[in-house]
Amino acid sequence: MNLTDLTYLLPELILLLAATAVFLLDLLWLKRPGAEGKRALLPYVALVGLGLAALGLIPSLGGVRQVATMLAADPFAVFFKALAIIGVAVVILTAIPYLRGRTPYRGEFYALLLAVTLAVCLAVGATNLVLIYLGMEFLSITSYVLVGFLRHDCKSGEAALKYFLYGATASAVMLYGMSLLYGATGTTDLGGIAAAFASAPQGAGAGLAWLGTPAIILLLAGFGFKASLVPFHQWAPDTYEGAPTPVTAFLSTVSKATGFAVLIRVFMVVLAAMQYQWTALLIAVSIVTMTLGNLTALRQTNIKRLLAYSSIAQAGYILIGVAAVWMSGATFTGLNGVLIYLFAYLFTNVGAFAVVTAVESATGATEVKDYAGLVTRSPWLAGLLFVFLISLAGIPPTGGFMGKFFVFGAAVQQRLWVLVAIAAVNSVIAAFYYLNVVRYMFFTPAEEGAEPIGVAWPLRGALLVTAVLTLLLGLAPGPLITWATHSVQLLALR
Repeated sequence: MNLTDLTYLLPELILLLAATAVFLLDLLWLKRPGAEGKRALLPYVALVGLGLAALGLIPSLGGVRQVATMLAADPFAVFFKALAIIGVAVVILTAIPYLRGRTPYRGEFYALLLAVTLAVCLAVGATNLVLIYLGMEFLSITSYVLVGFLRHDCKSGEAALKYFLYGATASAVMLYGMSLLYGATGTTDLGGIAAAFASAPQGAGAGLAWLGTPAIILLLAGFGFKASLVPFHQWAPDTYEGAPTPVTAFLSTVSKATGFAVLIRVFMVVLAAMQYQWTALLIAVSIVTMTLGNLTALRQTNIKRLLAYSSIAQAGYILIGVAAVWMSGATFTGLNGVLIYLFAYLFTNVGAFAVVTAVESATGATEVKDYAGLVTRSPWLAGLLFVFLISLAGIPPTGGFMGKFFVFGAAVQQRLWVLVAIAAVNSVIAAFYYLNVVRYMFFTPAEEGAEPIGVAWPLRGALLVTAVLTLLLGLAPGPLITWATHSVQLLALR
């Protein structure tokens, strides 16, 4: 590795230094008298670190470069790194008021969020199976700790344990799939594996194809776990409910996006020659995921569990873009729809969980019925949640509508009529439970004695950013469409 490589590794290096700085500052101020005020600055130190990491992406713009033999500095990786940095920054804003009074270990929380952002940056840029595995494990381990961060909350501990058990199993299955690819080709480099599949003689090629099919299924278990695809979704409802709400917002957006980023890079680079096999599999998984997620969400009474099953269903919609991939210069390439959807979903879902955080911090309530009469208690919170819910339902003029438009458009372009019809029916089902929350907020009277809900300034900032961008991406999506389309035009092989 040379000095040029370090230029393209600036985001990762800055995040590492920022996480270390937050840890050390927290340790330095931990037992000093009167240091509580200084420790309150730690989330803002983390935000500065994220801002510097975002600036560190500038040298990676506009080209495709191989860094340190195992990482790609390409537009695809830059897109997901930017998504992760922005997403974690908004999560930190929601966490500042949420953690007050819940735990004395706030410094570690923000340092772990920086570490988990570093893990995402490594995973989405990895061009080697070994680094993909290490990046995904780094992401998983830090996520386990964040989920169980509220040490005296039994639900948080239970959520972390379930997440760990499912994650360990999915990781082992994914690693076995990687071992099959390595055993068949003798390399862990994505470009090398792709070349082995492409250049194998007819007989050997058939053998590689036979070995590739179980590898696809095993790899999908690992990537599908992160993306909460059925049948790898069992951890999501309990984990989303028990985790600290800002962590739930992270898991449902940034962590999910990482699973899709790695899935796209591996399937499009390594297994492009087997597209027919994995396309059929992804269509089936997409149908089952969106259907199970929506039907189960209908019966949920807890707002966090409802959004958990909603998140599962959203993963099914997003997967349509991968299944309907079309890279011949069309408007709807499928993959650009995935990126548009994930970026819009980031602000929509984090915004929804920011409202949940505000209500939970003020009242301790997380049941859907507790949102009754929210419009009289906090009209602007009710209005913002309405915006986020119609975006999740895919109603214009919101970013959620643009995401659905592009993934559904790719499926129509590929003439996947059954998939489009099932997705449309599922969208109607989803609208029912989203609008049920709206019914409670606007048309059901609040309980007698219910008090107005106050919102801390950092959380107000998160709500403002997410609401404005949710609407802006629906009203003026041009720059995002251009960015997403450019980001998937070339995935680096070497």
